Parts: sequence; C-alpha cells; structure tokens
Amino acid sequence: MTTYDYIVVGAGSAGCVLANRLTENGRHSVLLLEAGPKDTNPWIHIPIGYGKLFSDKRVNWSYESEPEPNMGGRRIFTPRGKVLGGSSSINGLVYIRGQREDFDQWGVPGWDFDGILPYFIKAEDQSRGASEWHGAGGPFAVSDLPDKHELCDAFIASAQSTGLPRNDDFNGANQEGAGYYQANLRNGRRISTAVGYLRPAQKRANLRVETEALTTRILFEGTRATGVEYTQGGNTQRAMAREVILCGGSFNSPQLLQLSGVGPADALNKLGIPVVLDSPEVGENLQDHLYVRSFFRCNKPITINDDMATWWGQVKIGLKYLLQKRGPLTVSAGYAAAFARTRPELTRPDAQYYFINFSVAKRGGVLDKFPGFTCSMSQLQAESRGWVRLRSADATQAPMIQYNYLSTENEQRTMVDGMKLLRRITQSRPLADYIVEERMPGAKVQSDDEWLDFIRATGETVYHPTSTCRMGTDPRSVVDERLRVRGISGLRVIDASVMPAVVSGNTNAAVVAVAEKGADLVLEDAAG
Repeated sequence: MTTYDYIVVGAGSAGCVLANRLTENGRHSVLLLEAGPKDTNPWIHIPIGYGKLFSDKRVNWSYESEPEPNMGGRRIFTPRGKVLGGSSSINGLVYIRGQREDFDQWGVPGWDFDGILPYFIKAEDQSRGASEWHGAGGPFAVSDLPDKHELCDAFIASAQSTGLPRNDDFNGANQEGAGYYQANLRNGRRISTAVGYLRPAQKRANLRVETEALTTRILFEGTRATGVEYTQGGNTQRAMAREVILCGGSFNSPQLLQLSGVGPADALNKLGIPVVLDSPEVGENLQDHLYVRSFFRCNKPITINDDMATWWGQVKIGLKYLLQKRGPLTVSAGYAAAFARTRPELTRPDAQYYFINFSVAKRGGVLDKFPGFTCSMSQLQAESRGWVRLRSADATQAPMIQYNYLSTENEQRTMVDGMKLLRRITQSRPLADYIVEERMPGAKVQSDDEWLDFIRATGETVYHPTSTCRMGTDPRSVVDERLRVRGISGLRVIDASVMPAVVSGNTNAAVVAVAEKGADLVLEDAAG
C-alpha cells in the first residue's frame, strides 16, 4: 500500500498516540514513519536505563545547540529520542502535567485547562485508581515509584521545614509542595507511548509502521499536502495520503516544514528551497526549561553510588530488579520533588526541584566513587525564546538550535533565587544531618553574581523544548486551534511544538494529552 488516509511522521510521544487513536475505529488507514529503530534496546525498558541512553546515537538524535550567548558561548548537548516511542523511550519517566494557568494563558479556544483535562484523564492508567483528577484503564501507565528512600524522606521534610506543604499529588488540585514523583512505569518497566499506545495498535491491519525511515520532505500540489518522501535502506520512497500529520517534536517538525518549503521565505531562498508558503514563525519561539544541578557528599552509605561500588552490590541490585522489580534500577530521573515559589508575592510555583539518591559529575556519566546525592532546579515559567533553523537543505543534517537561556532579567533572578532556596532546603534538618559537604557549587558561591556565574557555566537543558510551530488564533501562528498548518490544506502538526508556551513542569504528559485531543480533532474533521 502506498496511499493512506493519514501519514504520521514521527513515532514518538505524540505519534504513537495518533497511530493508535486514528486506527481504533477500523475506518482509516495509517502509515507511521519513524527515523529510528524499533525499541528493542533493553535499557529502554529498565527505568534507570535513561542514563545509558543519554548519548547513544543508535536511539538518540544527540543534537547540540549553537553557542549560547548568555551561557558563556557554550553549546548545550540536547538528547532527543530517535526510536519507537521517541523521547518517551529515553526520558527520565517523570509524570507532571503542568499548572492550570499554563493552559488558560495559551489563550486558544478549547485548549484551556478545562478543555484539556479530560484528555489527561483519558490517557491515564493511574495506579491509585480513577478520581476527579485522574483516569484508570487508559494506555499510559502512571505509578508511584516502588520504593521510598531515607534521603528522599529527609529532603521532603527539609522542604517542609522551609514552609512548603506536603504534596502527594502534583497533578491534582495544586502543584505546590514537596513529595514523591510519579512516573510512567508499571511492574518495574518503563511504559513509553510505544508500549502503551503503539503495541496494541500494531495488531491492526489498517496500521503500517516503518522504522529507520527518515522523512525528507512533504509533497505538495500547490498548497495542498499530498504525501511524503522518505528514505529507507538507501532507497527513496513516496507515500500519499489524504492528510499528513507531523509528530517530529519541537526540532524535527519545524525542520521538515522548512525543508519542504514552509517557513521564512528569505531563509529558504538562501538555501535554494522552493517556497510553498512564507510562514515566518516556523521554527521560532523555542522555549525550554534551564536546569542547574547541585550535588552533595553523604555521610552514610545509603546512596546508589554505594550500591554500585562493589560487584556484589551490583549483583544484589540486579537480583532485586529481576525477582521483585524494585530497587535502584526502578528510579526515575526525579525521585523526590518540590514545586516552590521563589518569592512570597508570587501566586504559583515558579521553580521545580529534582532530588535523586545518587551523584554523578557529568550527566550520563559514571557514578561518583563516594556516597552522594543530587538536587537540581529548573525555572517553570520560561520567558526566553529561541529558534530552530535549517543548517542546509540536506535532511540528514541536524538543524541549528538556539535556546537563548537567561535572556530576561526575571529569568536570571528566578534561577538565582531558586538555587538559593535549594541551598536553604539542603542546609535544613533533617537533610543537613546527612551532608558532609556541598560538592557543587560549594561554599565558594555565595553572592547573587557568583550564583549567576555558576548557572551560566553549568546550566543545561532539562529536555522540554516546545513552541516552534506555535498554535494560536492570530494569522502569524503556525497552526490554528485545530492544529492545521495555516495556509496549507491536508497538513497538521501535533506535538510539543504547537504549545504556545512551555508548561510548568515536565512536558511528556502534556504532549500525550495534546496528541489525544489532536486525534479527536482529526477524527471529527474526517466525520465531516
């Protein structure tokens, strides 16, 4: 078959949702194209395996930003999933929806919090069961982490001692507080969208999935999208469809639009790409959360660093996982959490904290040789806007990425105040009783200027890129409220790139909800 009702480009967090929902009623044929391989790497399915996949180019695009002007000219390493499940197969599994205000402030009819909450609920298979805020029986498993931990309990108690409330559900009525994260896992295994959504759909005759198939351009008749061209196994192939849906994420969706002639006309002309539609905002408005780590030496041998220090410890970890599906191998990229206001006059949290019971000098690197743990912070309501632009007309070349972190005075203030609050938490009891020393940044960092210098020198992405194909009601927005590309028929974008602004927290949950709602919009339009 080379003609379909729908072609979905990208089998990531959004694409797997679309593939499932569009084939569910049996009336529509779907071709799902994924540039990466099948999700057979065993580390994908072991929760802590994200550390092994951090820079594995077999399943990871491993992008790098352009030199960042406010970060000392450093290039920021940028992992993105290139495998069935996309970034939901290599991320840290943390499940956070964001805040009501995020969606309400998007200002797009139907996309306020009350409009999207039913899709969060529809997606969920919440281990705690269904409630006013949560769903059970959906494709996307959401669970408590299997084990509590002494250090996590101490972090939560210390956060409470600074005035934060205890919060056992960051995805309920209120995000503010300290508690344990929930994660997309079940029975000790990662539940990516490939596992939760795509596996059941692959049994259907009306779905075809092609892996290691790089889509190189969208085909057009005038301003109507008619299909795609892709390369697979050294061959160039074409497939046609009634509608093409881009689910490549905030880097690859704008890249493919530009490669296909939809984007800023001047930039496309310079690369010799025929312009189908001059759409200046394609690739603009990139947002992300800046992330800064602080790590500590612990005075008790209770961290994962200690568990992994001997071969016998490693054997015990492996056996505990194999026999009980518990232990260090089930830890997500956030274990305990806090959502806090860095200034008392704020009406909602503007800082997110990640506490993990291990330390490593370099993300994705080898564990430190001493008992250690890590506490990190990111700003929730990002203000900086960057961009994604073509490096060349060659689809195999990575796009240029510019985050423009710390481009506003308020962002700088929030990051500094957030790190100072992190230090107040860690210097409060009971957590302070576990600390030998703050190894990074250390006591040498005290003044606001010293904190800002540290943030510029060490800050990184926390992998939440959004907004490069902005949804809106204004004529400059890339997609409309039904996620149709403005000025083009037969073409939609349904992924993180359509969010008008990044949500306050990890983005994967919101991407799944956007895709659930997007699938309904596609099916409604098909029904006429």
